[in-house]
Amino acid sequence: MQPIIDTSLWLAHKRRALTHPVEGADFLMNRAAEDLADRLGAVERRFGKAAVLFCQTPAAAGVLAASDKVAEIARVETDAVFLDGAAGLVAPLETVPFEPQSLDLAVSLLSLQAMNDIPGMLIQIRRALRPDGLFLGAFAGAGTLSELRESLLAAESELYGGVSPRVIPFTDVRDAGALLQRAGLALPVADVETVTVRYANLFALMADLRAMGETSALADRSRRPGTRRLFARAAEIYAERFSDPDGRIRASFSMVWMSGWAPDASQQKPLKPGSAKVSLKTVLEGPEGH
Repeated sequence: MQPIIDTSLWLAHKRRALTHPVEGADFLMNRAAEDLADRLGAVERRFGKAAVLFCQTPAAAGVLAASDKVAEIARVETDAVFLDGAAGLVAPLETVPFEPQSLDLAVSLLSLQAMNDIPGMLIQIRRALRPDGLFLGAFAGAGTLSELRESLLAAESELYGGVSPRVIPFTDVRDAGALLQRAGLALPVADVETVTVRYANLFALMADLRAMGETSALADRSRRPGTRRLFARAAEIYAERFSDPDGRIRASFSMVWMSGWAPDASQQKPLKPGSAKVSLKTVLEGPEGH
């Protein structure tokens, strides 16, 4: 399979961001962690062993610990630098280093969008879950940085008569639901929440992306460095098309959430076709037949 993401470059960007921290640049991860707390809080059960997969920060593990719903938490990262001295496992990205049916809960925050084989990763997660084990994951989905993508493409086309990809492709929420089913997870649910962030200009947005470690890591990226002229024109187009009355620009981040359960006989199943005891016509007409 031809890789779309240069995962080595993505990890290099993440390491660089970690060694040069910028206050407030972790706002998306913090938002994802808050959402994780809400979603976990809605699940009325306790979990034995949980794995936090490639979340890059301790935020997700902290949510699980604070929930008092998880007995044992194992963090997995691609590099010990992300563990920052905390206990955990180091494993290659896109791997789940656990025995089959050894986990009760698996969590992944904001790393699936950087993986080339999301279906394979979800299949590994499903295999590692015990029957009726839960997977909760969030990743940047379709619509993320759409304004930046459009502005860069328009500027490059205008200046050079051609375009090259500079923003990675993101998975749509509808495809996310299909991926859960393909992986064999039961009761799959996928939903999306769009977070809109405002910046002074394109350059402030790009500074934030660099601080997050989320600058372009496309495998098929242009090897021609973006020129000052290109980014200056893109900034003008961005301001023309995506600014508010006060002059600040908008940047969209679409967070796709997925949840699914490892199949188990105790789970609810849809009724077989034709097994209903009451017809839809009767329900719609009501007891009076009207």
